[in-house]
Amino acid sequence: VQLVESGGGLVQPGESLRLSCAASGFTYKTYSMGWFRQAPGKEREAVAVTNTQGYKNYADSVRGRFTVSLDNSASTLYLQMNSLKPEDTAMYYCAAGIVTTRLPEDYAYWGQGTQVTVSS
Repeated sequence: VQLVESGGGLVQPGESLRLSCAASGFTYKTYSMGWFRQAPGKEREAVAVTNTQGYKNYADSVRGRFTVSLDNSASTLYLQMNSLKPEDTAMYYCAAGIVTTRLPEDYAYWGQGTQVTVSS
């Protein structure tokens, strides 16, 4: 299984970014995927998780600003991030697994990460 993220970058507060995660080699018909982030000196945290049944869950800090979507036919996960804040600055990781939880340890497959920096 390979997960490849793209779409990170440097933006100013209030701007938007769209992250993509292309998955390959995943043979399960039903599965979960999620976006996690980790800032320097902090624990990795779940930003948004979803699954092939359409369930979605967001961290309180991003609810209403971020939207997660899964294109099952293309095995691609997206994260639309609007109204970005400096506190959103982190390395963002895509993850895939079988169960839908917010716990990083429940996801077996991880991408290399893409950096998002929000700064004026």
